[in-house]
Amino acid sequence: MVSPGVMLLKTWMPLTPSEPANLSLRTECDSPAVLLTLRYLAKGDFFSEVGDIHGVSKSSMSRHLHDVVLAINNRVDTIRFPEIDVERRSTATAFYRLSRIPRVLGAIDCTLIPISTPTTHEASYVCRKGYHALNVQAVVDTKLRFIDAVLRWPGATNDATFFEMSGLKDYLEANAVGVLLGDSGYALRNYLLTPILRPTANAQVAYNDAHARGRVVVERAFGVLKSRFRCLHRSRGCLMFSPAKCQQIVICCMKLHNLCIDNGLDFNEQVIQDD
Repeated sequence: MVSPGVMLLKTWMPLTPSEPANLSLRTECDSPAVLLTLRYLAKGDFFSEVGDIHGVSKSSMSRHLHDVVLAINNRVDTIRFPEIDVERRSTATAFYRLSRIPRVLGAIDCTLIPISTPTTHEASYVCRKGYHALNVQAVVDTKLRFIDAVLRWPGATNDATFFEMSGLKDYLEANAVGVLLGDSGYALRNYLLTPILRPTANAQVAYNDAHARGRVVVERAFGVLKSRFRCLHRSRGCLMFSPAKCQQIVICCMKLHNLCIDNGLDFNEQVIQDD
């Protein structure tokens, strides 16, 4: 089986014009920067520890990390919402087999990614749990793949407000191509199904059970993402960068998560709970 590092190296060349002109690692054989980046993403270790392992200074480690993350984000395109009929039918069929709810294109939710204290607009990043964070909205399919992600909002942003201001909401509203499954924090829409609060009839209970079977994939995906890339989980502290650089790291991890799934690299370790 191909290792994640080798798969990543196959995406490495050629660099795109938007990548840093001073990026020195321009061939697949120059892989230390890729390896130390993967170690940081997977372990969330201190820069000094990762650098010592690979014989790289702390400043060089920081430079390599952000250069590699940018290169991955420019080269790897694995987050795509199903926009053609055959993709939508395939996704909806998979969700129907799972939940028995028709026309479902994905399950939506948000997760908090802890970051260091920002230098500007600090208060807006304090999440409901009391720490600084990014609030990341994602849509997931039945394979636990991320098919849509928005990372531009600070931790204090409400999930429902987040969705109301998203391009995905406008797309679904305008095209009526299918529905999403969301929790009770979202408003019920023709294109966004939520659980019934305080169900009484048997049919309502059955609907909530079916809804839960479909929506659980997004919770599982966040758990696997943060288990595979421990730098995103609060148990490893927080991302010690500006919000913009943290956004790049999170989307990089999501793309690599999808890349692993697409290449049959199952995550067989214990999944930590999404905090």
